[in-house]
Amino acid sequence: MLTTVLEPFAYAYMTKAIGISVLVGITCACLSAYITLKGWSLMGDALAHAIVPGVALAYTIGLPYVAGAFLSGGLAAISMQIVKTKTKLREDAIIGLVFTAFFALGLLLASINPMAVDIQAIILGNSLTIPDSEALQIAGIAGITLLIIGLKWKDFTSVFFDLNHAKSIGLPTTALQVVFFTLLSATTVAALHTVGACLVIAMLVTPGATAYLITHRFRHLLMLSMGLGGLTSGLGVYVSYFINTHPGGLVVLMQTGLFLLVFGLTRLLKRPCLIG
Repeated sequence: MLTTVLEPFAYAYMTKAIGISVLVGITCACLSAYITLKGWSLMGDALAHAIVPGVALAYTIGLPYVAGAFLSGGLAAISMQIVKTKTKLREDAIIGLVFTAFFALGLLLASINPMAVDIQAIILGNSLTIPDSEALQIAGIAGITLLIIGLKWKDFTSVFFDLNHAKSIGLPTTALQVVFFTLLSATTVAALHTVGACLVIAMLVTPGATAYLITHRFRHLLMLSMGLGGLTSGLGVYVSYFINTHPGGLVVLMQTGLFLLVFGLTRLLKRPCLIG
């Protein structure tokens, strides 16, 4: 029995996939706590789709996919800001307009030279096939993101939930917002290999939403979200070995299933959150 349970860890690719997935899951869940409470779910979705053309172009010309993703994400953010300042469109309409255009551009670039771009890997991801070089990039992105959030989490909390107070106490609010969105873009890039562009939004929203049903204290919510994100990400890849299925989809289904379970408990107990 124990031999069967430990069997996936006998293979280097499975150990690497589980480790990277846990790290990405924790990082996405960390940002998820802020995104969920701030109501920026669409922003995460927009970034997940907007980086696709950059990744496709990077694959085509042989550059690191991280560079292409950052370039594409930056252009998308600038485009959204320009449209927002020059029109009276609502923010959700602007986000939908820009990210669908960038996503379509990515599919077009991939179709021009399909042999050079693994479009399925971009859209669906596959943590089982991550090269060592890209695994190191993902680990670096996750490590830097968690370090910055760990050092500045109180400042980010002040900026996103009481901007006027943050300004009054002298916090560099604009710089902190730029740093946060940079970290969000980088984390979205890291998550491409685990669940792909189509499912990144789930990892950036579901853990935080689930934690919010358990507690409304932000420090507890942040830690709980990270724990749930890491657990479901690692477990999803682990279970995928035994049932021979796509790990990304299983990770997201586990996170969704956990959310539904917690939601059901809150309805049963007739409480807005389980702990408080």
